Amino acid sequence: VQLQASGGGLVQAGGSLRLSCAASGSTLSINAIGWYRQAPEKQRELVAEINGGGPIEYVDSVKGRFIISRDNVKNTVYLQMNSLKPEDTAVYYCHALVFERIFRNYWGQGTLVTVSS
Repeated sequence: VQLQASGGGLVQAGGSLRLSCAASGSTLSINAIGWYRQAPEKQRELVAEINGGGPIEYVDSVKGRFIISRDNVKNTVYLQMNSLKPEDTAVYYCHALVFERIFRNYWGQGTLVTVSS
């Protein structure tokens, strides 16, 4: 599975951005897909993820502001980020959990989101 992320950039606090992650390859083997982020000197954390055909997880700090969605025809997952805050500044990574006899983690290249105050 290959993951191609796009959509990062610089935005003022209160603004919006939409990230996209296009998956290719063995997309039918994707069990979960979503976004993680890593701020400077912090650990990578889950932002939002769609699990299988159902449950969606969000980290508490983005609930009510971020929306994750998936287009199964385009094999693309989106992260709509609204009411952005400076603390949302991070490199955002697309992630897929893929079952290929065992579960494997796949990562896209990071895309930088910078929120200015």
